[in-house]
Amino acid sequence: MSVKIRLQRHGKKQRPFYWIVAADARAKRDGKFLEKLGTYNPNTNPATIDLNLDQTVQWLHNGAQPTDTARAILSYKGALLKHHLDGGVRKGALTQEQADAKLEAWIQEKAVKVDAKKDGLSKAQQDAKAKALKAEKVANEKRVNAAAEALKAAEAPEVVEEEVNEVAEEEVVEIVAEEVPVAEETIEEIPVAEATTEETPQAEETIPVAEEVSEDSSESDSAEQTEA
Repeated sequence: MSVKIRLQRHGKKQRPFYWIVAADARAKRDGKFLEKLGTYNPNTNPATIDLNLDQTVQWLHNGAQPTDTARAILSYKGALLKHHLDGGVRKGALTQEQADAKLEAWIQEKAVKVDAKKDGLSKAQQDAKAKALKAEKVANEKRVNAAAEALKAAEAPEVVEEEVNEVAEEEVVEIVAEEVPVAEETIEEIPVAEATTEETPQAEETIPVAEEVSEDSSESDSAEQTEA
C-alpha cells in the first residue's frame, strides 16, 4: 500500500482549514486517513502551521510520499531536513548529536526569518493604518473647507449689496462735489449786482432836480394866482 502525506480540507466556505494527514493513496482527498500529522491555516499572515515533526519524519522513513503542497510545508517546518540528517546518521556520515545540532541551528535561523517577516508585516500594517488616518484627516479638512466656502458663498450676496450701497454713496458724493464749484461761480458773480447798486447814487442826484421842478411849479402857480 502506497501512503501519501497530503492535505485534507476542512473549515468554512471561502475560509479553508486543512489537516495534514498520512492517507492511502487510493483514498479520497477528504476520506479516511491513517494518521493526522498536523494542521495548516492559510487564513493568517504568515500562515499558521502546526506539525508533529517526529511522526512526519517516521512516515517519510517508511516511504510515504508527500504531495507538492505538503512537501513545501514539510520543508518549511524542517521535516525534510531531519529526514535527510537521519539518513546521514544511519550511513555513519555524522553522529546523532551533530545531526540534532544542525537541525537546531536551522530551526533557530528559520525562526529569526519568520520573526523578521512578522515584524515587517506589522510595520507595513502600522504604515497602512497611519496612511489611512492621514487620508481621513485630509478628507475631513476638505469637508470643513467646503463647508466654510459654502457658508461664505451664502453670506456673499449681503456683502455685495453693502458694497453696492457704499459705491452708490461714493458716486453721489463725487457728483455733489463736482457740482459745488458751479454754485461757487454763481456766488462770485454777485459783485456784478453790487456794482449796479453802487450806481444808484446817480438816481439820488436826480432827486434835487425834481424838487427844483416842483418848487418852480409852485412859484408859477402862485404868480398866476396873483395875476388873477
